[in-house]
Amino acid sequence: MKVALFIPCYVNALYPEVGEASYRLLRSLGVDVDYPLEQTCCGQPMANAGYEADAKPLAKKMERLFAGYDYVVGPSASCVSFVREGYPRLTHHDDDKECLASHIYEICEFIHDVVRPTKLDARFPHKVSLHNSCHGVRLMGLSAPSEMNIPYYSKLRNLLSLVEGVEVVEPERKDECCGFGGLFSIEESAVSKRMAHDKVARHVATGAEYITGADSSCLMNMQGIIENEGLAIRTKHIIEILTAKE
Repeated sequence: MKVALFIPCYVNALYPEVGEASYRLLRSLGVDVDYPLEQTCCGQPMANAGYEADAKPLAKKMERLFAGYDYVVGPSASCVSFVREGYPRLTHHDDDKECLASHIYEICEFIHDVVRPTKLDARFPHKVSLHNSCHGVRLMGLSAPSEMNIPYYSKLRNLLSLVEGVEVVEPERKDECCGFGGLFSIEESAVSKRMAHDKVARHVATGAEYITGADSSCLMNMQGIIENEGLAIRTKHIIEILTAKE
């Protein structure tokens, strides 16, 4: 199994520790993982803003760079879902072996569904509140959407159960948006800020020490509220907990 690690722009620039933890976790699970050094943006910001013509060269570069790998894995449900949903259209490939969309996975999805570990060498003796990001829930299937009449499940919670000492809780309205939404947080900043405030308040109400989730963008948005309001809670990407040694 030949696996490539895809690190999104904002993780590379703002949260490199998440990229490093992703690499360490995959290696610790026996995955033969490579990190192609020429990778750049997947094109999501341009395409979401309506500039798909500017996203096409990036999409084609991504497909060339990651050709030949059995799986491509990235710590971002947002970016991975864009590749899955958008690349067949942008690169004019059907969803077959030639298209990156057919074999790209969000890292928690990949570990849960493909690697399937029964234990992790990790310890994190803290209470954490689980944040379900919109793309992760509704496009990646990382947990069951509350609006669907199906039994509840959470792949993130399942993975956290393999970490020694961690206590996992979930807030009221557990899959409600945190208000980030990429450009939405800029174009509708007042609404976004209110949504983030309400979401953080629900996480705080659980009594957790940390908010954790699979998208650094959501965690970054909530961390802004935490710092502005001086709240006694912190954010931490789930991959950092899955590799913690406390």
